[in-house]
Amino acid sequence: MKYIICEEPKKFTLKEKEDPSRKKGEVLLKINKIGICGTDLHAYAGNQAFFTYPRILGHELASEVLEADSESKFKKGDKIVIMPYLSCGNCIACKNGKTNCCQNIRVFGVHTDGGMQEKVILPESVLMAAPNLTDNEIAIIEPLAIGAHALRRASTKKGDTIVVVGCGPIGIGIIKLAQIKGAKVIAIDTNDSRLQYTKEIIGAEHVVNATKNPVEKVAEITNGNLADAVFDATGHKGALESGINYMAHGGSYILVGLSKGDLTFTHPKIHAKETTLLCSRNATREDFQFVIDHIKEFPTKSFITHEVDFKDMISNFDSWLDPKTGVIKAIVNIV
Repeated sequence: MKYIICEEPKKFTLKEKEDPSRKKGEVLLKINKIGICGTDLHAYAGNQAFFTYPRILGHELASEVLEADSESKFKKGDKIVIMPYLSCGNCIACKNGKTNCCQNIRVFGVHTDGGMQEKVILPESVLMAAPNLTDNEIAIIEPLAIGAHALRRASTKKGDTIVVVGCGPIGIGIIKLAQIKGAKVIAIDTNDSRLQYTKEIIGAEHVVNATKNPVEKVAEITNGNLADAVFDATGHKGALESGINYMAHGGSYILVGLSKGDLTFTHPKIHAKETTLLCSRNATREDFQFVIDHIKEFPTKSFITHEVDFKDMISNFDSWLDPKTGVIKAIVNIV
């Protein structure tokens, strides 16, 4: 079978190997589509933290069952969502139901070889059936689940006003899922075309350019109250450190984007607001199920801006690193 491996930064290679061999409790899956994640882009560029080469990337995947145990709940041909977080089940986080931050977590396609291959084998425990979804919908469940988890961490509810900083794929997911929960959203970014998409297609009530007095704009929109919760989906140090400025007294600040370095906050400022500071990592089965239940309300067609066949991925990948190409979500088709 064919697979693509990232040998080292800036170097993909298309290769062939034998089909994998399944053990009891595992499921042999055919990969139909691969969503390209920011993690994949960073790994290819050589700036992904805690990453080793060579590595088969790919953890946003649409798949179907080729073979499973006779007693399995899955059968050949079933459409499958893959939860790519391989948790140990034994650490304190896992025992407390927080498999998303397992002490020994291995993310498929990051810490172990992932889905940029025609077939993979995974334990049945990380698979979810998705009989009524298209492959394109299935391929974007995982990044949307990250947004669903962040909203659940913040206990976002109907009537809340939230700020989402960063209108990339994760930010867009947070915005749309927050609206589904009944929250009012203010979206912030430096890219006017992303803001336009977020307002006109995703339906954010307000959009604010981060270079044009954003704190004052948020204060104006909220009658001086600011936001019940602020979500950073940028991972940018400056944005992460300043996001607290959009938050109301008694509010929550949720760090979804990941920065590789140290962050600095002025303690009197965060103390005065009695800030609830939360980090949000990965997602759980509950978050995946929420997205599966609501994916038909998401504008999948416009969200996926680029699609190429597996054989053409290597020649197109560099272009997806360039913001000028307007990529929101790129999809690689193996079918």
